[in-house]
Amino acid sequence: MWLPAVALTWFSALWAGLSPLPPAQAARVGLTGTAIVDAKPAPGVVVWLEGNGVSAAHAETPVLDQRNLTFSPRVLAVEMGTTVEFPNNDRVFHNVFSFRDGRRFDLGLYPVGAVKRVTFDRPGVSRIFCNIHPQMAAYVVVVSSPIHGVSNDDGSFALPEVPVGTYTYRAWRAGGTELEGTIRVQPGATLEIQWP
Repeated sequence: MWLPAVALTWFSALWAGLSPLPPAQAARVGLTGTAIVDAKPAPGVVVWLEGNGVSAAHAETPVLDQRNLTFSPRVLAVEMGTTVEFPNNDRVFHNVFSFRDGRRFDLGLYPVGAVKRVTFDRPGVSRIFCNIHPQMAAYVVVVSSPIHGVSNDDGSFALPEVPVGTYTYRAWRAGGTELEGTIRVQPGATLEIQWP
């Protein structure tokens, strides 16, 4: 049966609208979970997934802020190769540095309103301090996966847009051993990370 070009174009567009989404778009789910230490919710736990051709859209440039003589957040998780901004939004000068483990750097003294940047180019934990204010401390945890998150004050965490599949999960917390295990990510799946 012959169809005019306009009708054929309309029919093609209608058919495309009814077609299922490509598997990469259709098979992603949110994974939620809880981190627990000694039967209590554990904030600041970094959780990430490895394997199964892991990929995710890159988010905005992560920020480790300086305000009220503290770093915020206290624990920041980033993918290897990410550049982190260190703005000084405090009322005083700061000198941010990391000399142990992970990425070693010293940003020098810089004033209110200034922003310094560091690229974290290898996995590991960088302990972050201020040379002027010894009470200031934070962690930048660099992982080899774009699918990662940090637990909130109630121990909960969320990893959005995870492709359905089987993964190795890893979890880090300050002062604890790194945990790992396997999880099948599918609709309704949850993950509980627990240290004794």
